[in-house]
Amino acid sequence: MTQETRPDVVWHPGHVSRSERAARLGQAPLTLWLTGLSAAGKSTLAFALERLLHERGRACYVLDGDNVRHGLNRNLGFSPADRSENIRRIAEVARLMNDAGLMVITAFISPWRADRAAAREIVDAASLIEVHVSTPLAVCDPRYPKGFYGQARRGKLADFTGVSSPYEAPKHPSLSIDRAELSLPDAVGQLTQLLARAPIAASP
Repeated sequence: MTQETRPDVVWHPGHVSRSERAARLGQAPLTLWLTGLSAAGKSTLAFALERLLHERGRACYVLDGDNVRHGLNRNLGFSPADRSENIRRIAEVARLMNDAGLMVITAFISPWRADRAAAREIVDAASLIEVHVSTPLAVCDPRYPKGFYGQARRGKLADFTGVSSPYEAPKHPSLSIDRAELSLPDAVGQLTQLLARAPIAASP
């Protein structure tokens, strides 16, 4: 049930605003949403960017696809319904972290445009920047350490994105990064330039 249909659930406004928390941290809270195939390089890129931002004095945190399934989303599988719920929960967490004044970097396959659109609505369109890590399947497949692409092709793994389940690439991402063509430092550099240009980066 949504909050609107639950009369027994009431939102309690706090006494510290999002803008006040952002001002205290000296940054504009935002969510950088990395989407792409398995082994496209999303997590590697996210954690490298987090390290750089941290060294520059930014308060940031990575929400990684595998990591959240160790706790918050441990009860979810990989069915279409569970994958949509996975993205919904992550968007809600990102929204809360942004409200706390933090910069959030997400690294999730998030294969469906409808789910990413829903995430944008939850987080707030003005605060979410979508980046497509567009490394092609031909590159992702052989370098995936878990061997899941091969298992999916042999029919041993259902609902695997890129093989037995589709990936819907963003139509208009803020940035597209092909890790088969860009080194990690260059890719991180493009992301930092993107953040610098973001209107929300100018003022909390």
